[in-house]
Amino acid sequence: MKSPLGAAEELAIRSLVERAPQASSLADAFKSEGFRLALVGGPVRDAILGRLGNDLDFTTDARPEQTKKILHAWAENVWETGIAFGTVAGKRGDTTVEVTTYRSDTYDPESRKPEVEYGNSIEGDLSRRDFTVNAMALELTQGAPVFIDPFNGLTDIANRILRTPGKAEDSFSDDPLRMLRAARFASQLNFTVEESVLAAMKSMCGRISIISAERVRDELIKLIMSNNPRTGITMLVDTGLAEIILPEIPKLRLEIDEHHHHKDVYEHSLTVLEQAISQEDRLGGPNLVIRLAALLHDIGKPKTRTLIAGGGVSFHHHEVVGGRLTKERMKALRFNGETVEAVSSLVTLHLRFHGYGDGEWTDSAVRRYVRDAGELLMHLHVLTRADCTTRNKRKADSLAATYQKLEDRIAILMQEEELSKIRPDLDGGEVMRLLNIKPSAAVGDALDFLLELRLENGPLGQERAQEELMKWWATRKKS
Repeated sequence: MKSPLGAAEELAIRSLVERAPQASSLADAFKSEGFRLALVGGPVRDAILGRLGNDLDFTTDARPEQTKKILHAWAENVWETGIAFGTVAGKRGDTTVEVTTYRSDTYDPESRKPEVEYGNSIEGDLSRRDFTVNAMALELTQGAPVFIDPFNGLTDIANRILRTPGKAEDSFSDDPLRMLRAARFASQLNFTVEESVLAAMKSMCGRISIISAERVRDELIKLIMSNNPRTGITMLVDTGLAEIILPEIPKLRLEIDEHHHHKDVYEHSLTVLEQAISQEDRLGGPNLVIRLAALLHDIGKPKTRTLIAGGGVSFHHHEVVGGRLTKERMKALRFNGETVEAVSSLVTLHLRFHGYGDGEWTDSAVRRYVRDAGELLMHLHVLTRADCTTRNKRKADSLAATYQKLEDRIAILMQEEELSKIRPDLDGGEVMRLLNIKPSAAVGDALDFLLELRLENGPLGQERAQEELMKWWATRKKS
């Protein structure tokens, strides 16, 4: 349906002109070659919502090779990695564009990839899109911009609801990843998902298993990095999708009986996530590592849960088990090694502060806390503070005050001893010279010994470090 311009459409066009002036020149380039071009999908939705960015998606009747030729003349850089699926990308100035030939894809029910078939109309292209709010277009090559909205996406934006253009079951059968996208858009846009769509997600959740781990990971990242990840995570758990892609989260919904009381670990984890997000300014802004660590920090509890006679529940060493489970799950989802190590380390360390009690740690213990956290020290500060979710205000204030004392002590020791650069007082070359030995395991053992001394006593200085090393070496030779 082509509609006359209303207020929302005018807003979309004005936003496009103001924030993406390159779109007009790209449209002129396609028009001069006899092809049509339309802004499509998420950018149209975002333009209407007043949140258009510099990444723009277009659709055209030009075939991929023709699109490539036009983009090479228009853009400063061109990427052809998606050309097999009809997409060619380019960048000009600050604007990145993806131009895709009209498609009418068909899917093998057991396949992860569509069989690409090119279509002949923009209406047919829009009908294969995931949600009505993404099935709108602005035609830019037919004179004045024409707003195309065959599935009433504009109305759904006004009502803040997610629907599929056709039957949800057909859409999710074509591409099961769209079920995750529903949860992600609900979190990003603060939209409600229509009941029929939720029902289809519940009945078809098993189909998500045919999607590659990398595509699942990318959707999870977008969901977790949204403004309201609780909404999407809850939807994944309630529909059964989380049981398949992130089973550790629904397992946090532990049964609670009247004699063995403990916090609702699932709700607690979501609260910790939200509280960590509220402190992200300490990390420079939205941070994937802290959000994942907050969400996963207690996933070791189900495996370590023990009921205590007479009432109560214990979760001994759940942080160690949780660190291992976190590493396994994130590797399965193909997260990069650096992120896996950072998140699993935070999960393993998240309980360390609770041994601090009322501040009786020695300087040695504080040094070890800093050494073990390493570059993640500020992340650990944020996670530990976020993990205090008690409703008892006096207890919460006491925990916050105690942790502040620890942070203050760390700051003082940082200034006095450069804790962030904790090293043995002697280096490997000096050890080999003093002990008259060649590179070997003994050098590493000597450096470990000196580091332990440094952690226990603070800076030793060259002279004392040499004395202690020689004493250690003499004892070692005797044994």
